[in-house]
Amino acid sequence: MDQPIIECVPNISEGRNDAVISEIVKSITQSDKCSVLSVEPDSDYNRTVITIAGHPEAVYEAAFQLIKASIELIDMSMHKGEHPRLGVVDVCPFIPLNNYTMEECSKLAERLAKEVSKLFNVCTFLYGYAATNPDRKLLSTLRKGEYEGLKARLDNNDEVHSETTRLPDFGPKDWNETVAKSGGITIGARDILIAYNVNVDEKDAVVAKKIGSIIRGSGRLIKTSDGKKMRVRGMIQEIQGMGVTLDSHSISQVSMNILDVNKCSIHKAFEICKSIANDHSVELKGSELVGLVPLSAMVESGKWFSNDSNASTEE
Repeated sequence: MDQPIIECVPNISEGRNDAVISEIVKSITQSDKCSVLSVEPDSDYNRTVITIAGHPEAVYEAAFQLIKASIELIDMSMHKGEHPRLGVVDVCPFIPLNNYTMEECSKLAERLAKEVSKLFNVCTFLYGYAATNPDRKLLSTLRKGEYEGLKARLDNNDEVHSETTRLPDFGPKDWNETVAKSGGITIGARDILIAYNVNVDEKDAVVAKKIGSIIRGSGRLIKTSDGKKMRVRGMIQEIQGMGVTLDSHSISQVSMNILDVNKCSIHKAFEICKSIANDHSVELKGSELVGLVPLSAMVESGKWFSNDSNASTEE
């Protein structure tokens, strides 16, 4: 029987301090039957995406050690960055790759969330297929208000969340010194997604934010002439997107998650961004992939952009 293999893609809230990033990565490279496949820091986001894969129990242990080290080494009260975030490990998803089910990944996520909250007295939230309520499935929903709004949530004094989404699944339900340092940690199970960012030639993310709101499935809120708010759906249901400023590069960026590459390819996302940017007389300056990507998705987009219509898949 084939060995079970899963992937884990924790996003830590540190993208500028190389020494801290290195220490956190070191904490997970010692696990047997588990490999660190990529480490991708971003100074503007102040965030690092780490990809781990291997045997489920080894990946679980690696994720635990990463969270432990992140709690020790990162202080959310000092954190600033362009990307939304809730805690030291903003998100930690398990993804089934081979001979392992989504239900099993969800159980791993629940186990890890319970263990981390009990040992380190931190707030943990479950999302994705591990969510304890359909209203808690989306990471963006649980992250509303971000770290800065967490105290109000725990004090039952925020205006963003309902009773269904306000509190963590495990850990303290009130604000304390530990939570002030660690924030909230979101753990879950999900399908493979593609993190894809398109660069926009503008210093402030004016057009980038417009592109993000138009292309993403959730769309945007608009105000009617009588002041009422209405949500208008976006173009691509399988895309989550937002516009951010990248000060270090003097550009902005449309940051996207492609949730189902079979329904929306990488090149389709790029071409839509390009079309909207052209409508606003702004040019794109390339794009980037964050984390690992299915080879088939790369080949398909390579064919689209290739000048040789007869090029083979191998080429």
